Amino acid sequence: MDVFKFGLKFWKRSIPLATVIQLISFLAITADLMIPLMSEMFIDYVICDNKPNNTDIFSFLLNGKYGGVHTLKLFFSLSVIFMIFLITRIILVYIKNITNQHLGLRMETDLRMATYHKLLELDTVTISEYNTGELLTTINSDTIMFKELFGRMIPNIFDSIFVLASCAYLLSHININLLIIPLIMTPFFIIALMNFKKAAKLNYRNIRNCNSEMNLTVQENIEAVRLVRSFTNEDLERRKFDKSNEKLRDSYIKQIKLSSKFEVMFSSIKQFAYIGTIAVSTILVIKGYLMVGYLVACSNYVLKIMDFISQINNTLFQVQQQMVSGQKMMNFMNCVPKIPDGYKVIDAIKSPDIRIKNASLIMDGKQVLKDITLDVPYGKKIGIVGGTGSGKSVLLESLIRIHDLTGGSIKINGTDIRNYALDSLRNNFSCVFQEVFLFSNTIDSNIAYSEPDIEREQVVQAAKHAQAHSFIEELPVGYETIVGERGLGISGGQKQRISIARALLKDAPVIILDDSTSALDVETEKKLLSDIKINYPLKTILLSAHRLSSVVDCDEIIYMQDGMIIERGTFDQLMKLGGHFANVYNIQDAQKKSVIHFDKKKSEVIG
Repeated sequence: MDVFKFGLKFWKRSIPLATVIQLISFLAITADLMIPLMSEMFIDYVICDNKPNNTDIFSFLLNGKYGGVHTLKLFFSLSVIFMIFLITRIILVYIKNITNQHLGLRMETDLRMATYHKLLELDTVTISEYNTGELLTTINSDTIMFKELFGRMIPNIFDSIFVLASCAYLLSHININLLIIPLIMTPFFIIALMNFKKAAKLNYRNIRNCNSEMNLTVQENIEAVRLVRSFTNEDLERRKFDKSNEKLRDSYIKQIKLSSKFEVMFSSIKQFAYIGTIAVSTILVIKGYLMVGYLVACSNYVLKIMDFISQINNTLFQVQQQMVSGQKMMNFMNCVPKIPDGYKVIDAIKSPDIRIKNASLIMDGKQVLKDITLDVPYGKKIGIVGGTGSGKSVLLESLIRIHDLTGGSIKINGTDIRNYALDSLRNNFSCVFQEVFLFSNTIDSNIAYSEPDIEREQVVQAAKHAQAHSFIEELPVGYETIVGERGLGISGGQKQRISIARALLKDAPVIILDDSTSALDVETEKKLLSDIKINYPLKTILLSAHRLSSVVDCDEIIYMQDGMIIERGTFDQLMKLGGHFANVYNIQDAQKKSVIHFDKKKSEVIG
C-alpha cells in the first residue's frame, strides 16, 4: 500500500483525465458486450422464425419499423447496428490506448526526473552504498516498469471488474441458471491466483537483482576496458559476463516455467467453464427456456468472464514486478542523506577565512582525521603532504562537506560550515580532485562547465593559466575536440590540465588542488603553479601533493601521517627541522637528480 501511495503522488495530476478515459473505456466495453446480443438476434429472428420476445434488450427492433422477423430488411438493420457497435468500440479503444500511453509516459518522465534529482541531492557516502548497476536500474528500468502500474495495469483491472459485473448481469437477465458454472469455477481461479501471485513476486525480485548485476558487470567493463586489455584478462571478464548472463537467463526461465504451469491451470478451468456453459445452455434450450441464439450469446459471455479473469491473473502477474520496482524506487527516494543540508544561504563568502579546530573524523570504525587544527586566512597558500592514507584528501573533502566531521569544527568567517546550505558553501570552492572526470563533450564545454554560456576568450585564458592551451591548439579542431567518455582519447596530464582550467574558470575564492598535477612533468607543473600564484594572488590555495617539490613555494606546509599533522611550517623551516618532510624531500630530490644524470649519460652515449 505504501508503494501505491508513493506512485499516486506522481499520478495525481493525471487522475482527472484518467477518470474520463476510464469512462470512455467502459463505453467501449459496453459496445463490445452488445455484439453477442446482436448475434443472438441474427440467429433467432433472421435465420430462425421465432416469435418476438419483449424481454429482449433490443426487442424494439422487432416492431416492424426495422423489418419483420425472417426478412432481409431486419438483416440489414441489424447489420448496421452491429457495425455501429463495432466501429464505436474500435474508436473508443483507440482513444483510450493513446491517452493512457501519453499519461504513462508523462508519469515515467516525472519519475525519472525525481529519481535523478534525488541522485544529485545525495552525498558521496550515501551513493557509495549503491552499486552503479542498481542505480541505473532504479533511474531507468524501474521508472518504465512502475508507470505501467498506473498507465495500464490499474485501468485493466477496472475494465475486468466492469466486464465481470456486466456479463454477470446479462447472464442473470437471460437466465439465472447460467451463473452456476462461473460461480463454481471462481473459487478455483481465486486459489490459483493467490498461489501464483506469491510465487511471481519472489521470481520478479530475483529477475530485478539479476538485471542490476548484469548492468554493473557491463558498466564496469566499459569503464575498465583499458585495464582489462593491459592485463589481457578478456577471458576472465567474458566468464564473469557469461555467469551474470546465465543467471539472468535462468531467472527468466524460472518465471516462464511458473507462467506456463499456471497458464495450463487457468486454461483448464476456462475450458471446463465453457463446456459447462454449453451443457447448461443446451439443457435450457431443450427444455424450452432459451432460444438457440442465446446459447451462442451465453457461451460468449462466459468466455468473456473467463478471459477477463485470466486478464486479472496476467495483470496481477505483471503487477508483482511493478511493485518490486516501485518498492526499490520508494526506498531510494526515501533515502536520507548522511550529509544534511544547512540553512544559511549566501551568494558568495567575501574573503573567506577558514579555521579548522580539533577536527576528527571516524569512517567505518577507522580514525582518518585526528585533532587537526589549522588557520587559513583568505589568500594564504597551504601545501598538504604526506604518504598514502595520511588523510590529505579526506581533510580537503571535509571542507566542502563530502564528509562531515565526527569531532571538532570547520568554520568560515566564524560560521560552522554545517550551517551553510551545501550549494552556497560549495560555490565558494573550485576543486580538482585526484580522480579526474571529463564529460563526453567538447573541451570547451568541459572547461566552461560552471558557466556554459561564457565567452570563448575566458575559456582560452583559463586554459593558458592551466598550461593546456598549447596542446589544445594542436588538436585537429582545437577547443571543439570531443573527448571520449571519462576523458578517453587524451593523456592523463592533459586531462588534469583541462580539469584545472575548469576549476580556474569557476573563479571561486578558494582553489583546492588535490594531487591534481601528479601526471605532469616537473617543468610543466612548476609553470602551472607559478602561473596560478601570479594570476590569482588573492585567492586561497590548498594544494595536496605526493611530490614535495610541488609545495615548496607555499606560505605554510603541513605534513600529515595517520590523520594527524606531525610537522608544519615553511619549506625552509621544515628542511631545517630535519624531520619526515626533509627526509622525504631529500629522497625525492636525489631520485630526480639520478634520473637527470641517467638521461644525460644516455644522450652522451647516443651522441
